[in-house]
Amino acid sequence: MATSRRPVALGLLALGPVLAAAYAGVNLMAIRTAVKAQVEGPEWADGRLGPDGMTALGTDTWQLVLWTALLAGALGVAYAVIGVLLRRRGRGRTFLFVLSGVLIVPYALAVIFALVNPVKALAALYDSPDFAAGVPAWQAGTVLILVVAGLAQAVGLTLAHAEGRRAARAPGEGQP
Repeated sequence: MATSRRPVALGLLALGPVLAAAYAGVNLMAIRTAVKAQVEGPEWADGRLGPDGMTALGTDTWQLVLWTALLAGALGVAYAVIGVLLRRRGRGRTFLFVLSGVLIVPYALAVIFALVNPVKALAALYDSPDFAAGVPAWQAGTVLILVVAGLAQAVGLTLAHAEGRRAARAPGEGQP
């Protein structure tokens, strides 16, 4: 039975970093769409684009989204490593489980920051209605990608912990 759950637990643990990268990619598409609308808007008038083809607002917004995704991705990798270690029998599993509880704080902060929506917030701060109007309506829902990543990893961590408990209770190879 444990062998059938193994790929599920590992797959759920791997979803964290993958979905953090998806969050960054989807937001990059939204930011590029908003930059295009900003450049084509009436307020642009001879503004300059950076070497990446983005305005200063687009670059700043992308950097905020990227740092949020990097934080969530790094924490996702940490959760994946903790999950793999929890599957093993031996000492230190309680520490790993407690550590996973502590790591939820920065992950929750990243999700809250994404919920505040830095793309719309910076557009308002820069007073750029063309950029704000160009942000696709679906962009506000991208925070759900991080929420799903966290939930998937929580389930994967729970499954990995259960596998580790079963392995600790089972007699080991070579033991009487």
